[in-house]
Amino acid sequence: MKIVLAYSGGLDTSVLLSWIKDKYQAEMIAFCADVGQEEELKGLNAKAKKTGASKVYIEDLREEFATDFIFPMMQAGAIYESQYFLGTSIARPLIAKAMIDIARKEKADAVAHGATGKGNDQVRFELTAAALAPELQIIAPWRDAAFRAEFPGRAEMIQYCADKKIPVEASAKKPYSMDRNLLHISYEAGVMEDPWMDAFAPENKAMFKLSVSPEDAPDKPEYVTLDFVQGDCVAVNGKRLSPLGVMQALNKLGGKHGVGRVDMVENRFVGMKSRGVYETPGGAILYFAHRQMETLTMDREVMHLRDSLIPKYAELVYYGFWYAPERLALQALVTESQKNVTGTVKVKLYKGNIMVAGRKSPVSLYNPDIATMEADPTKAYNQDDATGFIRLQGLRLKVASQVHGAQKKKK
Repeated sequence: MKIVLAYSGGLDTSVLLSWIKDKYQAEMIAFCADVGQEEELKGLNAKAKKTGASKVYIEDLREEFATDFIFPMMQAGAIYESQYFLGTSIARPLIAKAMIDIARKEKADAVAHGATGKGNDQVRFELTAAALAPELQIIAPWRDAAFRAEFPGRAEMIQYCADKKIPVEASAKKPYSMDRNLLHISYEAGVMEDPWMDAFAPENKAMFKLSVSPEDAPDKPEYVTLDFVQGDCVAVNGKRLSPLGVMQALNKLGGKHGVGRVDMVENRFVGMKSRGVYETPGGAILYFAHRQMETLTMDREVMHLRDSLIPKYAELVYYGFWYAPERLALQALVTESQKNVTGTVKVKLYKGNIMVAGRKSPVSLYNPDIATMEADPTKAYNQDDATGFIRLQGLRLKVASQVHGAQKKKK
């Protein structure tokens, strides 16, 4: 049997690689996706082979992540439960897709992951596999009672690695878990499980990796311009950049000014609530600026229709249905809606805030001559027409009031 494992080199996946190999008497292939986690990838190949892998694949997926996943999601204006920029959610289908490609290349029988049986990631990985490679077997050790009995805690995992001479650096106490990629970093579990705990208190400053606290941000605001073409940001401060370059530039700028921090209690797909703290500095700027560009260039009814679909689109990403036909159908509508979202937005970054400082577009639908409170030189709008417009809009309200008012009098 040949199995491809999503591997990071940390404690969990090191144990998984060895344990799965022993249980299934399988040839193990380790796969590590670079999606911008900035973790040390040097030496990972040797470490995985020493742990029992026959082959190791380390793939740089950052550009694909930005171009084919982050940017289409930003065009949709997707945000889960009004706060979460879907940083972890949107990375999982890409990682799973790349792992499936390797499984096919290697003619593997199964793919394995280290997602727990309580979280969303197990669903995201496996729904992607169902859509792209239904023939592959899925191995999820955390849903195996025997595995959980053998490893009820980190201490047992650390001891297992010591016994097997598996090279890992881990401590028995873990205050919280982190997940980082090009779009964000998340903190959850451990001390984060108390929703009363103030993650942004001064004593917790050292936890954050991507941004300074707003209190420590520069006292002088910084202005940033973003150029858009058909809904995608193509330049920052006049410098043309690839999607990866855009994300890297905005992460640096946003982090400097402490923007994009979120602390929320969210609803997991599996049914429970969980508390997560997120840093999304670049994503927060891109999301805000993109919306400002749309306000100038997007037709009202198209915007309202697209906006009505944002909760559904965000759910599909969060739940793991990136490759589902309904997400692809929604994306087609989103793409059509973005064909005129072109121009420049200027934002002001200051002490954790993102404020609009200007917007312009060669295809702007905003006409100051029509909107002006002064005399309209275009004569495009006749204020007298509003009388009939309001009368017709109010007709059903008048009828309802007369009917229900009469009923109330009878009582």
